[in-house]
Amino acid sequence: MNNAFLPGGELEHLTTFVTSLAIGLLIGLERQRSPAARAGLRTFALVALFGTLSAMLSQKTNSPWLLVSGLFLVGIMMIAAYFRKLDELTDPGTTTVAAILVCYGLGATVWYGESTLAVMLAIITTILLYFKAELHGLTQNLDRRELISMLQFAVLTFIILPILPDQNYGPYDAINPYQVWLMIVLISGVSLMGYIALRVVGQRYGTVLLGVFGGLVSSTATTMVFTRYSKDNSSLAKLAVVVILLANLTVLVRLSVISAIISPVILPKLLPILGMGLMLGLMAAAFWWRELTRQAELPMPETRNPAELTTAAGFGMLYGIVLLLSAWLSDIAGSSGLYMVAIISGLTDVDAITLSSLRLLDLGKLQATEAVTAITLAVISNIIFKLGLILAIGGSLLAKRSALGMIITAIGLGCALILSGK
Repeated sequence: MNNAFLPGGELEHLTTFVTSLAIGLLIGLERQRSPAARAGLRTFALVALFGTLSAMLSQKTNSPWLLVSGLFLVGIMMIAAYFRKLDELTDPGTTTVAAILVCYGLGATVWYGESTLAVMLAIITTILLYFKAELHGLTQNLDRRELISMLQFAVLTFIILPILPDQNYGPYDAINPYQVWLMIVLISGVSLMGYIALRVVGQRYGTVLLGVFGGLVSSTATTMVFTRYSKDNSSLAKLAVVVILLANLTVLVRLSVISAIISPVILPKLLPILGMGLMLGLMAAAFWWRELTRQAELPMPETRNPAELTTAAGFGMLYGIVLLLSAWLSDIAGSSGLYMVAIISGLTDVDAITLSSLRLLDLGKLQATEAVTAITLAVISNIIFKLGLILAIGGSLLAKRSALGMIITAIGLGCALILSGK
């Protein structure tokens, strides 16, 4: 038998080069579509193979300069190709130059044993190249306010979070500055995605996305805004009902995702309860959707930037207070004390009690059933509070229309909670 085909023979690294070839062909396939590109399938495939070959020679000769020199040569080659015919192009070709340098780097990455990472990055690179028009449209739709929001979120995440101490302080060791701020980052991140999506695509795609994105940012704010609009314009009443119901149902999905990230162990007990409320609520939302006979231009809810430092700090303070109260009342009054905090805090915000319950669960100070009960009671309390807001601000007609979906959602949550305890 020919030893060249055995492990350790001449073809030992054939799979590595085949992977590099596939990466080059994938990226090159997208670039081949661009008439202004000076590199296509063959060039990208060869550059990826060259990257792997350079990495192999660099390792075997113990000379990193071979790998660096290869990258330099590829860059010079592509710049020269565009420079020679610059007058014929409207596109200066910087994207293709960058793509081919990335392709070279991915070929080298494959040699160093990171094939999975290289393939993932190749797919991401191809997606970025392919969706050029959509990405340009997205950046044009983002105004100064949205850009500032993203920068503020970056400050919360990458500047403030890393410098906070990761240790417990205070009574019951309930306050951990790093964990508190991590919860702020989590909630701000989820809210920021909805905040930006609401402004970029919410009005364009209508009622459903406006309700979902509004629920991601703030279901309370969305409820209040559309309640006011329906009061001023009765023709918006049915639209308002659908948006309000969807915004409040999005809270249940949001809590499920947050719980899955923070404490997945609670999901088997929590998901059936939230799922029951979601299913019944969606039935009511579908009913009012069918009643919605005509589309109108939807007003955008005015919501605060969730990544503002004052907003984040305010939520952090609320979360810390709820965390301390929950630990204290659970210690002196048992589960009934925690449930009291859940009902009171849930009137205005369900995130704080949810995160504090999950935190106490991770610390071993709560049982999973107690945490699930506290979260469910907070959601029911929040629904009742919003229904009261609708009655006070929008009047009895809107309250009656919204009550169907909101009450059966609360009933579904309550019944599922009772059944789970049996």
